[in-house]
Amino acid sequence: MLTMGKNLRLVYITTSNKNEARYIGRILVEEKLAACVNIIDGMESIYAWDGGVEEASETILIAKTRKESIQKLTDRILKLHSYDCPCVISLEINEGEGNPDYLTWLWKESEH
Repeated sequence: MLTMGKNLRLVYITTSNKNEARYIGRILVEEKLAACVNIIDGMESIYAWDGGVEEASETILIAKTRKESIQKLTDRILKLHSYDCPCVISLEINEGEGNPDYLTWLWKESEH
């Protein structure tokens, strides 16, 4: 297996709807900022905003990429996203915890 260290990430992103998630996700994959994205529609969020409590329906976008791509990926999302302050959170994928073939594929496909 390829030695990837702690260089793979899942990036958790919330979007306003499925169309926005699809739009952003496709660009991330086309530009090789992510090897793959998953879209999970129908999430309900309750959050603090501007001194109040808000509720909204949102769509989750999960991008799989390399650590070194996180800043470019985040910058791209900020340009494409409709929110003033979108949720973009990077989570480490631990080496050896998962399907080695999939992790190798992810590593190779997220190279730009």
